[in-house]
Amino acid sequence: MGEAVIVVALLLVAVSATAAVAVRDPVRQSLVLAVLGVVLAVLFTVLQAPDVALSQLAVGSALTPLLLLLTVRKVKRRGRRRRENEP
Repeated sequence: MGEAVIVVALLLVAVSATAAVAVRDPVRQSLVLAVLGVVLAVLFTVLQAPDVALSQLAVGSALTPLLLLLTVRKVKRRGRRRRENEP
């Protein structure tokens, strides 16, 4: 039973990591990255590493995608400003 849960968690990690690489849109990619962080936290919990799982949950599924979304937003704003200022 325990090995089956580990195999399922590893498969979920593989699928979500592949999806994170395959998605081209930065906004969607950051959302898939957040899902990957949650799945990794589940894997760490299954592997009996709750401290690592909590760290992964905080950083990998919340902080990193948030910073990526804010960065994409800032870059898009700069692009709009430059287009407006061009003759």
